[in-house]
Amino acid sequence: MSPAFTTRVLNIASGTEETVVDLTHDCESFLREVAGGRDGLLNVFVPHATAGIAVIETGAGSDDDLLAALHTLLPADDRWRHRHGTPGHGRDHVLPALVPPHATLPVLGGRLELGTWQSVCLVDTNISNVNRQVRLSFLG
Repeated sequence: MSPAFTTRVLNIASGTEETVVDLTHDCESFLREVAGGRDGLLNVFVPHATAGIAVIETGAGSDDDLLAALHTLLPADDRWRHRHGTPGHGRDHVLPALVPPHATLPVLGGRLELGTWQSVCLVDTNISNVNRQVRLSFLG
């Protein structure tokens, strides 16, 4: 693998409740190890059909608001044609159309370039899949 490209997989225990998991510190730690002060791009990807990556403010209620909005847009009821798993699980398979499974972010001088209140987050509404993998890839 070229030194210009480095990748790592994070194992995240997302638990048995709908959740937003802040990955910002993991992303920053990864970049400190691999970016070497270079400019480039960080790609964050969750290889699951029922989870997404969002750039959102956390800790001030926005993460809970996101889950509430998703619950309103994608209720856990019997309307879904995809019916295996827990009741309403079909909605979890629609989630990545609204919260994509990836984000590509600028890295300047080896540091993640986010706005003041922005965080990189895993969004997981699938209460049956308690462990997730998230791939971080730096190209610089």
